[in-house]
Amino acid sequence: MIQWLKEGVTGLVREFKEGKDDLSDQDEMFRGRTAVFVDQVIVGNASLRLKNVQLTDAGTYKCYIITSKGKGNANLEYKTGAFSIPEVNVDCNATSESLRREAPRWFPQPTVVWASQVDQGANFSEVSDTSFELNSENVTMKVVSVLYNVTINNTYSCVIENNLAKATGDIKVTDSEIKRQSHLQLLNSKASLCVSSVAITWVLRPLCPYLMLK
Repeated sequence: MIQWLKEGVTGLVREFKEGKDDLSDQDEMFRGRTAVFVDQVIVGNASLRLKNVQLTDAGTYKCYIITSKGKGNANLEYKTGAFSIPEVNVDCNATSESLRREAPRWFPQPTVVWASQVDQGANFSEVSDTSFELNSENVTMKVVSVLYNVTINNTYSCVIENNLAKATGDIKVTDSEIKRQSHLQLLNSKASLCVSSVAITWVLRPLCPYLMLK
């Protein structure tokens, strides 16, 4: 038997027993969104597939396994979030230039830090302005950060980061051009992520190797 539960949810996430799925006690919020790897159970794969992922799916999941040779359990902390690579715009006026970094969708709320290659260790909080605006679904937010008094022949970096992702952008400013480079990195990601145009699927695996069904 493989049984997946989620803390705070009354019904089950998924249950597999006696060689087949048993959905009689499945919670409504997981209807049509979960599956186990039926053809791989016999070789020890107790993973749960969760599709059409929602922000409310975050939380602690518990996996219980019972076989003819014993039983075990494991907890898995699952986090959801949103993140995007920021775009860079340059605003010019008669006296100075500013850099504007705009990221359309982040959750949870990130921190934003500016730095420069020339003024290493400088605190740019007094010459920058960052705002967070809730998007239409009232969960994710648009991040806008502006750095003022930009000088030429300098490379600036802007890091937008929360506990799930880190977006780093480098902007090289010269008297003839501006070069941009961006990088997005997932932090502490231990699950398998598959992204398509229509759905997002996570595969949740028990954390302890002794839970393999052998």
